[in-house]
Amino acid sequence: MSRIALPIVGLIMTITLRPLATASPIGVAAVNRLTLDAPLEQSSNCDPNYSGCVPIASDVDCAGGSGNGPAYAQGPVKVIGRDIYELDRDGDGLACDN
Repeated sequence: MSRIALPIVGLIMTITLRPLATASPIGVAAVNRLTLDAPLEQSSNCDPNYSGCVPIASDVDCAGGSGNGPAYAQGPVKVIGRDIYELDRDGDGLACDN
């Protein structure tokens, strides 16, 4: 059992601890990070005015805020159309980012 356990643990650690930065072919480090530039995939229950899923409802508030719903958005989400639920309070293009 111990002969196979060590390689399996090594494989799991390799997958889990893969680097956040990798060298490009020209030797410059390329950092892997999540950006909000590309719209996230949305379901039919998500409002198309936002990148990420903001539910379609009579009123939507930011989760964890003082709003009373009935629906809540987990942020941050990027406003890519009209901010119909007024989730981007500071007008910087990101909603529910506080």
